[in-house]
Amino acid sequence: MTSTTAEFGRASKEPTVAEIDGFRGRLISANHDDYDTARAVWNGATDRRPHLIARCIGAADVVAAVRFARDRDLEIAIRGGGHNVAGTAVCDGGIVIDLSTMRGVRVDPADRRAWVQGGALWGDVDHETQAHGLATTGGIVSHTGVAGLTLGGGVGWLMRKHGLTVDNLLAVDVVMADGELLRASADEHPDLFWALRGGGGNFGVVTSFEFRLHSVGPTVLAGPILWDASDAGEVLRFYGDFIRDAPDELGTVVRFGTAPPLPVIPEDLHWRPVIIVGSCYAGPVEEGEQALCPLRAFRTPLLDLVGPKPYVGFQSALDSTVVHGWNYYWKSTHLPELRDDLIDVIAGHAFSCSSPRSYVAMFHLKGAVSRVAEGETAFGNRQASHAITLDAVWQPSENFGDRDTTWTRGFFAALGRFREGVYVNFLAGDEDPDRVREAYGDSVYDRLVDVKTTYDPDNVFHHNQNIRPRLNAGVSGSAGAGNT
Repeated sequence: MTSTTAEFGRASKEPTVAEIDGFRGRLISANHDDYDTARAVWNGATDRRPHLIARCIGAADVVAAVRFARDRDLEIAIRGGGHNVAGTAVCDGGIVIDLSTMRGVRVDPADRRAWVQGGALWGDVDHETQAHGLATTGGIVSHTGVAGLTLGGGVGWLMRKHGLTVDNLLAVDVVMADGELLRASADEHPDLFWALRGGGGNFGVVTSFEFRLHSVGPTVLAGPILWDASDAGEVLRFYGDFIRDAPDELGTVVRFGTAPPLPVIPEDLHWRPVIIVGSCYAGPVEEGEQALCPLRAFRTPLLDLVGPKPYVGFQSALDSTVVHGWNYYWKSTHLPELRDDLIDVIAGHAFSCSSPRSYVAMFHLKGAVSRVAEGETAFGNRQASHAITLDAVWQPSENFGDRDTTWTRGFFAALGRFREGVYVNFLAGDEDPDRVREAYGDSVYDRLVDVKTTYDPDNVFHHNQNIRPRLNAGVSGSAGAGNT
């Protein structure tokens, strides 16, 4: 039997603290030199101290770690990319099952499929798939984890043309609460596969994903257009009319905040309050130029950076604006089509933050997203027009946190009468439990509870936006039983 020992400090130090039978990866405990680095996640506001971090190198390690945790009644957190704003990838006192070294990607260009390990980032996927001129919907930041984004639904530039990430998911390998490794697809454990397409990390540890790919790029028409913040209301009114009949190929995200100090932005615009409409056209460049012409001609933009560019480069263009280790606090909701009273609320609150790094992002949905029937996957609220996220952002050395957290909450309250559900991946760590139900709607949520009760009756996997099993479903005093 193979075993691996967690280290105190350097490898030569004694004593050892834990041993996991069948584990071939690396175990990191509190006295290890790398412990603070290993427990850190993207959101620097998350500061949790697990008893043990089990850095896995394969599915067998995940099986061993889950069984170890169950035998010892340990809390379990699951880390893929560690990018979730709620910080649920790390826990206090328990074990982190860390997939961050499992980043392999294999592409079959003939069948247009990709197999992706559970710790991969979207930059890993794009790098491999774009070698063949292929892609699937994968967020807007390349250091986002594949697992977290996919299991919550998967919003990104390509969704209006090719659907959400979960709409392109064909199968998964997943380690269940009892340590069993299952394959879930439309033909194998279809109830579980349904739940994994939007239900988050509630049902197991996904060690690999199989995705459908589409012809995209490698050159696309993409880029942002910037207007002064004082034009926000008029830009939004025009934008609302513009996107109503926009082709599915056109993905857009509106950003409210200061112009980031990127090399492509002139220095005199750095930190100036602006409204930005970012775009990516998932089709021929010439068709994209025609589709975007009215938007580019509206008023006189401060800057127009739309042009042909590598898709893989565009996917990473925003990486430096959402840095690992900064502090983040979000509130979010889905919204209907833009109308005057909603536009007035957005324009009236969007620029009232204190930190120059705080911003608002609004994603245009519809298209292929809305043509999948409600309940076909566990992703809810498919008929909403927009997903908006209100993002307080500040560096650890700055004192904007309290003010901008208050700003996000006040802005969110002002949007109350327009709310149409929420994207579960945009929920923060202090949300009311009813907001998880809001992310799915009653019928989908109740069905998720049924699947949770079947596959994880003890709520072992509860360090997430939790879907609780029915009470008394479990028969053992397991790690999650007290949280049901």
